[in-house]
Amino acid sequence: MNLSDTPPLPPAATEPPAAATAPAHPSTAPAHAAGLSLVNLAARQRMLSQRMILQTMLAAQGDAERMQAARRNLQVFTESQAHLEATPRRMEPTAARRIAGTYHGAQGVGPTIHGFIERVRTTLDRISEGNGRLAGRSLAELVQLTDPVLDALNTATTAFDEVGRAQSEAIMRELTGIVTDIQGIAREARVVSFNAQVVAARAGAHGREFAVVANVLTDITSEIDRLTRDAAVLADRSRRSA
Repeated sequence: MNLSDTPPLPPAATEPPAAATAPAHPSTAPAHAAGLSLVNLAARQRMLSQRMILQTMLAAQGDAERMQAARRNLQVFTESQAHLEATPRRMEPTAARRIAGTYHGAQGVGPTIHGFIERVRTTLDRISEGNGRLAGRSLAELVQLTDPVLDALNTATTAFDEVGRAQSEAIMRELTGIVTDIQGIAREARVVSFNAQVVAARAGAHGREFAVVANVLTDITSEIDRLTRDAAVLADRSRRSA
């Protein structure tokens, strides 16, 4: 694994201050998170946390390239975390409470994650300052956070996964209900079509135009039947793969 690999970021002339590293309430996903689902973004945080610890350890040994990579990853991690914690504002109430509680509830993992962010930043700053004693102490404290922060990030990832599954199941239930309603309408339309054909046959020549309309209605109900069967198969396939 190339430890200097990081998601692309716009170039910056200087390292941004802590307050500017990530907006408090981002309205859209950061560019480096484009195309990622929330659960995948949360999972990427786990990988970045471990990568930053290793890069910081190498930076403490004088590796300037790993120092730069660690700072880039810290920015990506911080921006991603801010985005994840802001998602409850854009969720339906049940999902919003689940995610908000995961980060900020009584047993929330937010403080652990934010403590990790600050410890990485402090350690990198002390290494840059050349204060070996303070840098060593800070690095030791950072290493001790390896398991706690990984557990916290795993908890967050699990929460997003459960929310995503619940939403998928709700959509499938709604789709199944819609398909059932359409099938009911199609059955009623077939009855109307059949009755129309009977009336047209009884009317003889006078019912010829009416018979044409009845036949068209029959064709339409047949197409509705085909589409609802396809939708039912798709819903069942999606439910099984969820």
